[in-house]
Amino acid sequence: MQKIASKVTRRSLLAGMAGVLAAPTVMGPSRAAAKSESLTLISYGGSYQDILVKYALTPFTEETGIQVNVVPAPDLAKIKAQLLMGNVEWDIYDTTDSQAAFGSKQGFWEKLDPSMFDVGDMVVPPQSDFVSWSVVAIGIGWDPKRYGPGKHPANFADFFDLKNFQGRRALRAYAEGNLEAALLADGVSPKDMYPLDVERALNVLDHIKPSVAAWSAAPQQPITLLQTGEVDFSFTTVNRVKATTEPGGGVPLAFSFEQNVFYTDSLAVLKGAPNKENAMKLVAYLLRPEVQARVTEPFGFIPVSKNAKSMFSDESSKWLPDLNNPKSLFTSNIYWADNFESVSRRFKEWIVR
Repeated sequence: MQKIASKVTRRSLLAGMAGVLAAPTVMGPSRAAAKSESLTLISYGGSYQDILVKYALTPFTEETGIQVNVVPAPDLAKIKAQLLMGNVEWDIYDTTDSQAAFGSKQGFWEKLDPSMFDVGDMVVPPQSDFVSWSVVAIGIGWDPKRYGPGKHPANFADFFDLKNFQGRRALRAYAEGNLEAALLADGVSPKDMYPLDVERALNVLDHIKPSVAAWSAAPQQPITLLQTGEVDFSFTTVNRVKATTEPGGGVPLAFSFEQNVFYTDSLAVLKGAPNKENAMKLVAYLLRPEVQARVTEPFGFIPVSKNAKSMFSDESSKWLPDLNNPKSLFTSNIYWADNFESVSRRFKEWIVR
């Protein structure tokens, strides 16, 4: 099995969407798929890949005999280039929900057979040509030894309340998630969130901007800043806070489940994939409840399978947010697929002004 380490983040993937927008999609003739006992998965590298290989891909190979080659995720422009040339080399794309939705609009993916999945077991139902397979929760993190009950923000309105919750903040250096949190803090209902009122969100962020000590581009930075006491409260992901409570995690942190922003990671099979049949088998395998539990538990992610939750240990179950919490929000992959470039540009202009 091929294992290549790479530092690929959700945002570096989204940034690649800009280049794909520049040219029209013209699909060349794809080479005929040959019968094989392998497939190629485009995914993230680093520790993400290590967990995926250990808990999903190796067991899949043992069960089916199909070898899985893993290549760290490129941007969508490379996938488009393969499709234009009619020389598709890869099979499955493990990507962000926004990229999956964007690729769907461009006609990049094969249609999925809904009978591959137990749709009734899925928190997020499959789309016609891509399927969500894990959920990530973003929320408020803090050091509980420094801030006990009632002394820390518990929801986004609290996080933006500098009068009652003074202190330095860390926010992620990206529009997606920040804008939604600001609007939730300002009283916008999750059901009325899209299309985003970008200027209203930036006005809300204006009030907190002087207290933002760091705009974090690296996913681990908000955690490091909290653990070193350089910031008091941070906008971060539950899996990274959970990791601080485990052996070798450093200063244990806490995370609020009172209100969260959720996004999903998705799987899509490339149009004309050379190992399409094998790829469909792996996609279906990764949505099985027992596989979902085995993979998402060490990730610190939330499984899409409802039944998978009962297979988590008691300790891990404590880190599973309520996906049906009416105060929380699933980001809209459709909105961000259409607006990522323009909204991100406006957000970056706002940060530096």
